[in-house]
Amino acid sequence: MHVTQGTFSYLPELTDDEIKAQIQYAIDNGWAIAIELTDDPHPRNVYWEMWGLPMFEIEDAAGAFSEVKRCREAFPNQYVRVSAYDPRLHRQTTALAFIVNRPSEEPGFRIDRQETHDRQINYTLYPYSANQPVGERYAKS
Repeated sequence: MHVTQGTFSYLPELTDDEIKAQIQYAIDNGWAIAIELTDDPHPRNVYWEMWGLPMFEIEDAAGAFSEVKRCREAFPNQYVRVSAYDPRLHRQTTALAFIVNRPSEEPGFRIDRQETHDRQINYTLYPYSANQPVGERYAKS
């Protein structure tokens, strides 16, 4: 089971050439490129750690993809994503985001169901990875 987040979450994993093509598409649209990582892929965790600074006004995907490779090498057991930010309207809006690295084993999620007043049912998504401390969630034994 794979975490399904981002633009291409239900497609097979992108190849390096496909990743470069998507980065180039974002650049061609004038979007800033950012590389982010986390060991907590919960859908509501929007604060992933930045790998370096966002790349503004780059013209070639090769530089951004080089940073993707460096990030994947440094954090092979974490989720890495490329985000492209559209600066129009004077705010950074996410125009494109997709995962480019994931741990070799993804423990998945549990759904907790809670019945409340008036027969309402609430659901909470709980990642099994959160059973381990930060930094050890996907460490190989």
